[in-house]
Amino acid sequence: MHKPCDLMASSDYKIIKKFLIPEYTSWYLPFAGNEIVIAYTDKSSLGDRMSITSWPDILLNNEIRYSRADPDADPCGYRTLMVMQLAGLYYERNELAEKLAEKDQKYIRPKEVDLLALLELHETDYIFIYRSVAIQHGLKFLELPDEINLKKIELNEHYQQASVMIKGSTPSTQLEVRGEAIVYAVTKLDNAPNPLATEAFLYFLLNNEKGMKIMRESGYISSPQLKFLP
Repeated sequence: MHKPCDLMASSDYKIIKKFLIPEYTSWYLPFAGNEIVIAYTDKSSLGDRMSITSWPDILLNNEIRYSRADPDADPCGYRTLMVMQLAGLYYERNELAEKLAEKDQKYIRPKEVDLLALLELHETDYIFIYRSVAIQHGLKFLELPDEINLKKIELNEHYQQASVMIKGSTPSTQLEVRGEAIVYAVTKLDNAPNPLATEAFLYFLLNNEKGMKIMRESGYISSPQLKFLP
């Protein structure tokens, strides 16, 4: 948007690699992780039956409504589609991803936080969301198997079996995004208007007993493996 900015943090480190380097910055630092869960409330229909084995059929039930983020507008959106693809592999159900993606499209919203209102107003029964968001909003949630949830860096080769085409940097282009563990990254912009304040914030954020402690308490994953990412 060509507005002055000191730093950029993204729930997908690849966004920084593909859209900011080298024009706006030359580096990024992975600092936290997350996973996709299925969140719900006490009002959610069939919530008492949600389990690792039952959730696909519950979401496909015509009486059930669920929502997800727009894959072209939010990393949570395309990661949800990846989770659906990986679920199809995990449960050996070839058409599962397609059926889940086709259902309830009218409840797709631009951002994952927009889904919270649908859930809280009981417009939908379930949402695909980050674990951290579910914890911060006191929601019930189902943790999916590691083979599905995009949590484990060591399962990246497995996650890469999933891929989604999203809008590129211009309206006429598309970008393929392949499955990978969810990794948050931050960078300082080369022309940061407030460089000293930016560095002070980064120092606070990355301190294990300060910023990173807050991140862990808020439901994010902190792992020493993150710093070894390419």
